[in-house]
Amino acid sequence: MRNGAALLVEALENEGVDRIFGVPGEENLDFLEALRTSRIELVLTRHEQAAAFMAATHGRLTGRPGVCLATLGPGALNFSTGAAYAHLGAMPMILITGQKAVMSAKQARFQIVDIVASMKPLTKMTRQIVNAEALPSMVRDAFRVAMEDRPGPVHLELPEDIAGEEVKDVAVVPVHPLERPLAHPAALERAAAALLAAKRPLVMIGAACSRPHLADALSSFVGRTRLPFFNTQMGKGAVTGGSNLYMGTAALSEGDYVHEAIARADVILAIGHDTIEKPPFLMKDAGGPKVIHLSFQSATVEQVYHPDIEVIGDVGSAVEALAAQLEGKLSPDEGMTELRQKILTRLNDRAEEDRFPVTPQRLVHDVREVMPDDGIVCLDNGMYKIWFARNYRTHVANTLLLDNALATMGAGLPSAMMASMLYPQRRVMAVCGDGGFMMNSQEMETAVRLGLNLVVVILNDSAYGMIRWKQAVDGFEDFGMRFGNPDFVRYAEAYGAKGSRVSAVAELVPTIEAAFAGGGVHLIDVPIDYSENTRVLVDELRNRTPDVECR
Repeated sequence: MRNGAALLVEALENEGVDRIFGVPGEENLDFLEALRTSRIELVLTRHEQAAAFMAATHGRLTGRPGVCLATLGPGALNFSTGAAYAHLGAMPMILITGQKAVMSAKQARFQIVDIVASMKPLTKMTRQIVNAEALPSMVRDAFRVAMEDRPGPVHLELPEDIAGEEVKDVAVVPVHPLERPLAHPAALERAAAALLAAKRPLVMIGAACSRPHLADALSSFVGRTRLPFFNTQMGKGAVTGGSNLYMGTAALSEGDYVHEAIARADVILAIGHDTIEKPPFLMKDAGGPKVIHLSFQSATVEQVYHPDIEVIGDVGSAVEALAAQLEGKLSPDEGMTELRQKILTRLNDRAEEDRFPVTPQRLVHDVREVMPDDGIVCLDNGMYKIWFARNYRTHVANTLLLDNALATMGAGLPSAMMASMLYPQRRVMAVCGDGGFMMNSQEMETAVRLGLNLVVVILNDSAYGMIRWKQAVDGFEDFGMRFGNPDFVRYAEAYGAKGSRVSAVAELVPTIEAAFAGGGVHLIDVPIDYSENTRVLVDELRNRTPDVECR
């Protein structure tokens, strides 16, 4: 005879789960005991938020839900940011939390919060388990819902008396493949007709294109149609290779160099765009290019995004079918080719400048130099995210991980830890601002304990730099954004990691190379000069690029 907790673990094994991330509590002890004798590894983190970020990143990189564990009340509430991160970012994840016994109330209301209610707006589905024998079907349903398009987090609450309840011989539910619906042929024909009639068609690669299984299909589509393309921040890298059709990344909503290509286009094929992401361009009510929305789900109509044609269904199959209708029938727009060179030249401006502290352009240039094509860079959230989105060239899918949906701080280090666990033979780097790093810096101990190979670059300006920049741009006084930092080298060493500090721009590449060569967890303190934010992203764009809006 087994109990509910053992049945839950068996159901998780049936789903192929090999790791669970989290911080257990007393309400999880039956589950913990069942986990002890299973083939699933418990990855103990120092905070529940980091566990949720790691589980979400597992889902993002593999397409299979990551699983995280917390106790009731305060532990479960610490999952909230991670749940929202996965929900907005469309990352499949299973959150398991404990709860006091539901059949008795021996501790009255101590620590009890309605976690199911709190998780409702942050997840695709949230359920309390009140019958141990229902666990196999609930777990199967949870994984199915988490993986169906649009993917996202699912929450299961396991009360301690249900976890300890003895159950009969209940079988797990067999896993079955999820087949995505195909786009309607008539919709594909309408899209093809619009593109064939266009004089200056342009493709936008959106967030949903970064699903792990789509890289080959999207790369083939671009190669067969020879259509120029740009991407949103979270669509960056979805098309593999150094294509000469790449026009740039829309790191801003308007007015950047890439928006000249958007303004030139008469039809934009938006593949996998999700309006959860910050708008890559702004549509108006009249004028501008016609927009075709091709994705797993119908468009969310917004003031700045209301497409003219929709193609809804499996993206990989849809672009393959569309390529078959377009291949060899489109004439290249020479103006786009000329514009591409102008855009990329502007992005490379001052990329090798020797100024110190390091400028964002030089930082991106040097990181690109030391990272192989399959190396993974995981960004926290800060001003540097815009620079990496604009300037960093990707050649392999899912090698620049950033969050342009929730855009939370604190996710950079945990997401890089997950990437290092999944791909131990590849170079993995976390790039964090000093503010974001300190929000989950305790996970340095977790990374060291797990024996990960990981380089953590800390951009040190002793301030919440992005908000401070916005404060200045909007004409406010410099107030409330500065703080002090620890000695990051000694801080890293206190966790058993290695630490280095860059004191000249010429030291950046050799310091990173040495960190990777040395193995283990290595933190590098890099002073950053953000004066380029205003010079380039405000003054230069305002003066040299016309304001652009698209219908």
